[in-house]
Amino acid sequence: MKIFSAHQLKEADQITLEKQGISSVDLMERAATLVYEEIHRRLQNADIPVKIFCGIGNNGGDGLVVGRLLIEQGYNVTIYVVNYSDQRSSEFLTNYDRVKNLTKNWPVLLKSEEDFPEISVGDFVVDAIFGIGLNRPLGDWVASLVRHINSSGAFVLAIDMPSGLMADAATDPKNDIIRASFTITFQTPKLVFFLPETAEFVGDYLVLDIGLDRDHLLKTEPVARLIGKPEAKALYRPRNKFSHKGTYGHALLVGGSYGKMGSICLSGTAALRSGAGMLTFYVPACGYEILQTALPEAMVLTDVHEKTLSKIEFDLDPSVIGFGVGVGTSKSTQQAFEQLLKKNKKPMVIDADGINILSKNKEFLKLLPEGTVLTPHPGELKRLIGEWKDDFDKLEKARQLAREHNLIMVIKGAYTFTVTSEEIYINNSGNPGMATAGSGDVLTGIIASLISQGYEPLVAAVLGVYLHGKAGDLAAENLSYEGTIAGDIAAHAGPAILDLFKQDENNEN
Repeated sequence: MKIFSAHQLKEADQITLEKQGISSVDLMERAATLVYEEIHRRLQNADIPVKIFCGIGNNGGDGLVVGRLLIEQGYNVTIYVVNYSDQRSSEFLTNYDRVKNLTKNWPVLLKSEEDFPEISVGDFVVDAIFGIGLNRPLGDWVASLVRHINSSGAFVLAIDMPSGLMADAATDPKNDIIRASFTITFQTPKLVFFLPETAEFVGDYLVLDIGLDRDHLLKTEPVARLIGKPEAKALYRPRNKFSHKGTYGHALLVGGSYGKMGSICLSGTAALRSGAGMLTFYVPACGYEILQTALPEAMVLTDVHEKTLSKIEFDLDPSVIGFGVGVGTSKSTQQAFEQLLKKNKKPMVIDADGINILSKNKEFLKLLPEGTVLTPHPGELKRLIGEWKDDFDKLEKARQLAREHNLIMVIKGAYTFTVTSEEIYINNSGNPGMATAGSGDVLTGIIASLISQGYEPLVAAVLGVYLHGKAGDLAAENLSYEGTIAGDIAAHAGPAILDLFKQDENNEN
């Protein structure tokens, strides 16, 4: 799914009006009617107070339409107009008049904190104060209103955007922002729905297709792409009946150290479970018996050193090299890594201490093969690119590094971002149960496995991140969030591939 900026969506609105020969009021009616239908489907005429807070721009106009339709359906609705300015959009005024003509109970004007209504835990609150046009923090009494709503304990539904959140710029999470229980957004989710600093304000979300011009949206290059099952399925390549193990490549995983052999074992298990034709470990000598016992399907080569890597030498032709899992950052390991980089021409996936070594030796970045995939968690990323001001700055710095060295950056998190010099992909699978030791090691194995099978590194990264998250989802379904460990995620890599071809019962999100 494409993710567009506020400017792109406004442009799409205008083109839609021209091509479809409708007015902006008509488009607002269409969009807000879909919101009303979704609310009605969920509430089923429940006898609960519905309190709608409308700004005086187009987001407020959406709220007025929703309020009018709910009143017509017999709901107990009170509409409040957040009167923060003398300037009102024409669409707002049109729908304000329609509400006035419908009922004797005109919308209640709020002009200061003295006008705030009581909001109870059992109320259903609709936030339609500000939409995607907001470009500054909330001020004065409107910020107090947001705090009043947030502290009420009521269920809060945001229309298009939680008020106080900016669509295309960093929003300080310390600012006053509606903390929505649920957000119904138009046409496409917004980038800020997925950023660590702001995602928590969105709650669960639902995207409504409001019929913006499809030709225009198809031609428009998005600011990011959201990867769910349909997108992942399109990337998957089915196997040929007459293929053999050599068809699916030979993955070489280099890593491990004394006391940390489990991490590379997890990577190897994930690599085989996600389809690598052959797998070889290159580890310190202390790992030989461990890996031969834990994963008999794999081959094992050992370093001359007992506990750490000191000299990486092998007589094989791997399809891909994964480096860094459990490897440590000793001086001898750093030197061995440098020598490997100087002679290697194969695709690489680098994780964990491999990234930490790059952070300590920035000159090594110039030695990385084109299209190398780096998979840092936030701490490793910070050591690699330095401090950032906010999430937008973080993405830009990651993009600069990717551009400078032709890298693919997989930034791990609740929503994992895959960043190249030009593109951003946001993963929509996964769950809190994956916040467990070794989960990242499994991801390294899956991405390396896909590259070994012939997927381009970017495709392997995007598809691998999705499969990793889906494997975590399937594991948690059986074991709970708390009961899921990294080995369970690796074990569910195969079922995650099978899941690509299962019909979903619920297609929301």
